Amino acid sequence: MNGITVILPQGSRESSARMIDAFSAEPEVVRILVFNGGNSPPLKRPGVDSLRVESLHAGGTWNRIPEAVRTEEALAVLDPDSVVLPLSGSLSALRKALRRVGTGMAYGGYRESGPGGWVDHPVIACRRGSIREGFDFGPAVLLSMAACRSVLGKYGSVPDFRAAGFYDLRLKLSLDHGLRRLDRALFSRTAAGMPSIETGTAAERHFEYVDPRNREAQLEFEAAATAHLKRLGAYLPPVFRPVPRSREVFPVLASVIIPVKNRKGTVAEAADSALGQKADFPFNVLVVDNHSTDGTTEVLAGLARRNPVLRHIVPARTDLNIGGCWNEAVRSPFCGRYAVQLDSDDLYEGTDALQRIVDLLREGPYAMVVGSYRLVNERLEEIPPGLIDHREWTPGNGRNNALRINGLGAPRAFDTAVLRRFGFPDVGYGEDYAVALRISRDYRIGRIYESLYLCRRWGGNTDAALSVEAANRNDAYKDRLRTLEITARRRKNRRTMERRKE
Repeated sequence: MNGITVILPQGSRESSARMIDAFSAEPEVVRILVFNGGNSPPLKRPGVDSLRVESLHAGGTWNRIPEAVRTEEALAVLDPDSVVLPLSGSLSALRKALRRVGTGMAYGGYRESGPGGWVDHPVIACRRGSIREGFDFGPAVLLSMAACRSVLGKYGSVPDFRAAGFYDLRLKLSLDHGLRRLDRALFSRTAAGMPSIETGTAAERHFEYVDPRNREAQLEFEAAATAHLKRLGAYLPPVFRPVPRSREVFPVLASVIIPVKNRKGTVAEAADSALGQKADFPFNVLVVDNHSTDGTTEVLAGLARRNPVLRHIVPARTDLNIGGCWNEAVRSPFCGRYAVQLDSDDLYEGTDALQRIVDLLREGPYAMVVGSYRLVNERLEEIPPGLIDHREWTPGNGRNNALRINGLGAPRAFDTAVLRRFGFPDVGYGEDYAVALRISRDYRIGRIYESLYLCRRWGGNTDAALSVEAANRNDAYKDRLRTLEITARRRKNRRTMERRKE
């Protein structure tokens, strides 16, 4: 059947009626199918059918869609907590994009209603490395039913997931079909009420993969992502290279590395936190001052005069980002055998943090160790979600699941000889994630699940609320990293298979 079937999650009668009226008026729409979870009676309107499902994102729901939809294309509204309405010409544009050869799904940006009026919310291109479940496709996507039936037949039905149904389907679609982005706003979105369990607030979504309340859902996402990596040939079994013994001579066993620019108000506390560590080995503190202009340089110069253990490094170059500052410290003659992270506005939680990190690096076959941290405000009072311990990490599958999540945690520590081989990309965001992915391709990463570190959230730090444009830049960068890493892991697996055949 020609035309579009629109699939709507059933919200309140008022919000559902608004969406039904708007989509029914579009000439491309021939049928509206409303999901009903059984919590309210199904809507009864001409041209509107109801489909009883467990939930919007359940696996069974997405298996039933190709059976229930009789048109070639289906527009699935993915946001159960908003009123989503089509903008002028949007459905026609989506259909045109979907009909390009090899396309299985089309999506685009949207306009969002806020206190200051309507705000455009562009979305980014979906790459091979865009395998995080939180990728923003906008509030609705247009699906090719032929493509959906094809991948479900080829790769198997969506498993009996409660949360990862759409995620599993879109990963399967991406194996054989393009997920095409339209660089324009296609829908308007207005919040219809409080966020549901399926969506949550923005702050909750940022840390949802480490929230114990989301453990079952995260296991589903991990299972879907792992299966996807196996189909791609990018899955790595838990077989690791031994960490090479370095012949380099290091001045101390460990160095705490603090890159900084214009943190006059916090850098002294961070440095004192590092200097106050109690350890059974020699260590130093390397503060890389990236040409501060707010008095930070003078603060550090005073600290260095009083504490010879602290090295105040000012790079010769003036164009470095955080990654470049890390490289300055790691490649300096002052760096110890192990390099341990401390951000300029954060603190170690106790005086034994460095000892515990280095003990694990010495005892275990690890090229990198990651601890856990607590989120606190400027007064060092814990704020939600509190402890971030990344218990989603497992020794067997952690490096595969790392391609799905947005970070590995803090504080991070490295075998300096390994780190010197790889180096950090000279960027101001995601440099730690990039090097962690590279290290995990070959070597084990150790974990400490107790809090060692206080991560301060305040209005001026780099983790404060980002604009849509900045968040999109960051997400696109990490997706590029994942794409490159997936390519490298596929190549690694091919070489392994070739050696076995010899």
